[in-house]
Amino acid sequence: MRIIVTGVTGHLGRIAAETLLTKLPADRLIAVARNVEKAAWLAEKGVEVRHGDYNDLASLVKAFEGGGKLLFVSSSEASDETLRALQHATVVRAAKLSGIGHIAYTGIFRAQESRLALSMLHRTTENMIRLSGIPYTFLRNTFYTEVFVNESLRQAVESGALVTPIATAGLNTASRVDMAKAAAAVLASDGHENRIYEITAPKLWTMKELAGILSDVTGKPVELKPVTAAEYANFLEGAGMPGPVAAMFAALYGQLEEGEFVSVSDDLTRLIGETTPLETVVKRALA
Repeated sequence: MRIIVTGVTGHLGRIAAETLLTKLPADRLIAVARNVEKAAWLAEKGVEVRHGDYNDLASLVKAFEGGGKLLFVSSSEASDETLRALQHATVVRAAKLSGIGHIAYTGIFRAQESRLALSMLHRTTENMIRLSGIPYTFLRNTFYTEVFVNESLRQAVESGALVTPIATAGLNTASRVDMAKAAAAVLASDGHENRIYEITAPKLWTMKELAGILSDVTGKPVELKPVTAAEYANFLEGAGMPGPVAAMFAALYGQLEEGEFVSVSDDLTRLIGETTPLETVVKRALA
């Protein structure tokens, strides 16, 4: 049975493909990319690289031919949710027409219950996959730790203040690498059909804890500076972020402060074992 991996030119798909290559022979994998040239590194390793575009049903049907399991990485077309829904419908339709036997879909944490606006797309996609009749595994990913822990933290270190509207709530994020490893684990083993995994870290962390780690790692004092969602939007705009995007992030962070992501699951640790500590992600971001 050959395994098809989509999104191999993106962060998650790339790491999943790299991980699978440590578990399986290269000829067991098929990599699907809209731009096959960007996936040349996989071809050099002996992986068959095929063209596939989420906007083009015929290209996906051809790309999925002969595949058993499919890693369906959600579309990155974040600016248009309607387009993303259409793209996802195209992927599911192509999987059905191609005879795919198992879809592993990367969705969002608590997709069917979440109040976050972006969860609507993932609820819809999960339901489309169920309607297709294809056995599935829903990898309901929490937020990447890297959404919060990235190069922008250099500003916090320089100013001595970690500005955030998430003042007290715990977060259950997980590193992108850990999520990709979980996807690879599902694809490389049996027994995951019609299962749902809530992919989160095994314990919560807080922004106060992050400020402390920044202080320890850099040797410079960094204090937590709580702000309102509106103040945070202004802060992001002042840092160069477009107004509508800043407002979106501020609103999202406000929901997180209200406790949207405060529950945890042991699904990730059961799939991959030990998870990446927050301090390790901080060190990577500031390296």
